[in-house]
Amino acid sequence: MSDRLASLDAFRGFTIAGMVLVNNPGSWSHLYPQLAHAEWNGWTFTDWIFPFFLYIVGVAMVISLGKARLAGARPGTLLLRTGKRALIIIAIGLFLNLVPSFNFETVRIPGVLQRIGLCVMLAAPLVIWMNWRGQAVAAVLLCAVYTVIQLNVPVMDANGVIALGSLQPGRDVGAYLDRLLLEGHLWTKAKTWDPEGLLSTLPAMATLLTGALTAHWLKAPAHDGATRAVWMLLSGLLCLWVGAMLDSVLMPINKSLWTPSYVVFMAGWSLIVFGAFYWLLDGVANANIRNRAAWWFKPFTVYGMNALFIFALSGLIAKMLGFIKLDGADGRAVSLKAALYAPIQSLPVSPVNQSLLFAILFNLFMLGIAWFMWNKKWFIKV
Repeated sequence: MSDRLASLDAFRGFTIAGMVLVNNPGSWSHLYPQLAHAEWNGWTFTDWIFPFFLYIVGVAMVISLGKARLAGARPGTLLLRTGKRALIIIAIGLFLNLVPSFNFETVRIPGVLQRIGLCVMLAAPLVIWMNWRGQAVAAVLLCAVYTVIQLNVPVMDANGVIALGSLQPGRDVGAYLDRLLLEGHLWTKAKTWDPEGLLSTLPAMATLLTGALTAHWLKAPAHDGATRAVWMLLSGLLCLWVGAMLDSVLMPINKSLWTPSYVVFMAGWSLIVFGAFYWLLDGVANANIRNRAAWWFKPFTVYGMNALFIFALSGLIAKMLGFIKLDGADGRAVSLKAALYAPIQSLPVSPVNQSLLFAILFNLFMLGIAWFMWNKKWFIKV
């Protein structure tokens, strides 16, 4: 664990590639179901992306903070350093929400980067001062507190109707809290609730801690790499089963609410996918297999080495494609995205495949930028 985990970089890059793919279709009206979030309860490939990010952050925090402690850094210094990084991540997220209008009166305050930054800030003391047992207990308590609040606190929905234990859009305790504290600054598609709201930050922190627990397991000297990978895969299968049980008896798997069943279920998928990367790139004893895997997964590794930069830049470019206007053939103004998408729409394939092709080409464009930075050894960190 003294060296950089190749598998973590590749897994991070895989997650970034997935994010760029699902966030940039040619048309939001033409999507394969797995490339859109589940409408409410349930999950799709797209619902992997965000928990994978938080899981990766948890793994990286344990490794990086552990190295810093070995280098002599004091806990208080590490807390301040981590808090600064978290604030920078939150600031980048707010900046992306402000683009292009920079309207502070209606800007959406929650967001993906804001949640990541907030989770990092709140989880940092747990990672710095607690051992793995304390972090495991904290993850369970976070989910338990969230469950008790959601199912036992009566609140008024957006229509003024009192609801108790409702887990419908805009009627849960988290939505009420967001309207109370962030009215006018929520997700514009919903307006009365936000998928990255304040209350669901509690179980989102638990997702980060599942990554931290995985890092502790990887640091344990008692097993070789292949054994670690096998136990990660078996633990992932167990989490999938437990998450499915919680979906039936407690709260449904729901990304927008970030329910405890979603935490456990996505921890299972994180362990399985990361476990596969880990076995191929770090765990297997055969050097030929590791080298061949490194060659195949190099695009993911390239993405993963500048993950935050690519995340932010892809979001900024996507907004600019919609904001920049050109004169169309009929004299009407069209967006730059529409102009770029028009030739793809003329291809003799179905609309859903046209939309997918645009997303793939956008992904390849971002990969080209990441590869250029890789060759120049430009690695942007916060």
